[in-house]
Amino acid sequence: MLRNTEIKKMYEKIQKQLFYMIPEKWDRVYLYASVIDHFNNVQTGEMFFYYYPKSVIKKNPVNVYEVPNKFNIDEQAYLKLAERLYYEIKKLRSYEINVGEKAWSNLTISVQDFKFSVEYDYDDLVNSKYTNVERHLIWRYKYLDIPLNSYTRKDRKMIEEYLKKEKYKNQNVNTYVEGIYKKPVSNLIEYDKQEEQEEIITDTVNEVVKLTKNKEQKNKENKEKKQLKEQENTKEDDGKVTSQILTFKP
Repeated sequence: MLRNTEIKKMYEKIQKQLFYMIPEKWDRVYLYASVIDHFNNVQTGEMFFYYYPKSVIKKNPVNVYEVPNKFNIDEQAYLKLAERLYYEIKKLRSYEINVGEKAWSNLTISVQDFKFSVEYDYDDLVNSKYTNVERHLIWRYKYLDIPLNSYTRKDRKMIEEYLKKEKYKNQNVNTYVEGIYKKPVSNLIEYDKQEEQEEIITDTVNEVVKLTKNKEQKNKENKEKKQLKEQENTKEDDGKVTSQILTFKP
């Protein structure tokens, strides 16, 4: 893969956006994203990622789309962050194509032990025999250490068949590994993980507080509107309706 300054900047943006979306300390992160080209410049794709919370005891991976409910964050605002992250990944792909690189179909980003790894895959997803759900199950098995016996019998059979074919298949994968970036230093460095994660968590908590406050404000406004409606529907003994008008600012 082309390793120039512009692509490194894009990796840095993706890292920051990815870390920004994790509202607690973590040990490792795994992300999957696909971009499929269709006729008339139409693109489809998907993205999901998981992280392992930092803990002295082993914990299950957390799905990013569980974060809003788990941390009481406004879901729509959080999904906008996910859309922004996917947009940065698509920008990376477009740039690489423009500088002569082969168009990848999907990638897996792994962040662990001070390293940021990007694994590019060039499978034909349009004509793939596997559905999106099946690819997700395979990916979870490969990267998240999900025990095979935890899957249904049907899914186990599908994964086992996939592994057999992969064993004798020419691997169509390109992997790129770098250290984790730390702003404002523009060049690549390896830093103390604990110190950097504390910095990342501080920024993230600020965003979580902001999103949570927005959600609480909306709840408060909805409560006031409900109270206003009840007041407007309240009739006094003389049959007259008591009404009160409140002004709500967006």
